[in-house]
Amino acid sequence: MKTRLFPYLLPDVQVKDAGPFLECPISQPSVGLKANIYYFGHPDWAKEYLTYCHWDQAFKARWKAALGDWTDKIVVDIGCGPGNIFASLQGNPKLLIGVDVAPKSLELAKEYGYVPILADASQLPFISGFADIVTLNAALHHCEDMAKVLKEAARLVKPGGILVTDHDPQYSSWNYKGLAKILWNGRLIYYRLIGHSFHKSRDQQLWALACEIHHKPGHGVTTSFFQEALKPLGFDVAVFPHNHVAGAEVLRGNKGKAEFKYRLGNLLSGRNPNADKSALSLMCVARKAEVKIQENEPAYAQVSGLD
Repeated sequence: MKTRLFPYLLPDVQVKDAGPFLECPISQPSVGLKANIYYFGHPDWAKEYLTYCHWDQAFKARWKAALGDWTDKIVVDIGCGPGNIFASLQGNPKLLIGVDVAPKSLELAKEYGYVPILADASQLPFISGFADIVTLNAALHHCEDMAKVLKEAARLVKPGGILVTDHDPQYSSWNYKGLAKILWNGRLIYYRLIGHSFHKSRDQQLWALACEIHHKPGHGVTTSFFQEALKPLGFDVAVFPHNHVAGAEVLRGNKGKAEFKYRLGNLLSGRNPNADKSALSLMCVARKAEVKIQENEPAYAQVSGLD
């Protein structure tokens, strides 16, 4: 594995062979990072997350529309989990690198064809500008410093390449107020009373909440967050609000309709549930400007649209 990654690793980076994956040791993991290691390091929980969140048709259609054909391209999937994107989309990239902090998830990702490496997303061990595609699916809100991780991911993208993020909560949609916030805070009691939720046990639920650092009222991503982080780095940035039921149509401005409980949350917070700012997530598709090869001419951004 190291042989395949060697051309793209920083010259002085410490990388050790951990068997199924390579590892860049993380010396002082934060509390949130430890929670991610524990939750996604639990093989059954990681598999459930993959099955319930990433194998539906809307997810596949949305990501295929955003990425285009990745045949013979170098792809870096940051926060790859147990293989979230490639396990769903398949295809024939030239090199598929999966970055995560959970050993068991990396072992599962390897089974799907990833070259897995354990590393901190805020300090990646790679050289700049080598990847055709960099992806972060449901990853940013698991990180303490979302802007730092986004910029670090952008650093890997080569001119003409793309960066795609999705499935992070939109701040304006999740910023519940008044009665909506009271109901949100009481949801765990409700789940215990009815005896079920997405998670099968209280322990699983508590660890999932602990690792979703920015998935709560008052947290999340915004359109300006992506623009302010990526435009200064030479990216043309397109942001698409959407609910999780919508597929490729998201990139044509159709965000889909959220389920009742989320619409109710926005209504009780005084917001129009049909507005763009009430959509649950933002997909960001950012293309890095290509550099003209003609002498004495400025760089230009490729803004002709998506592949």
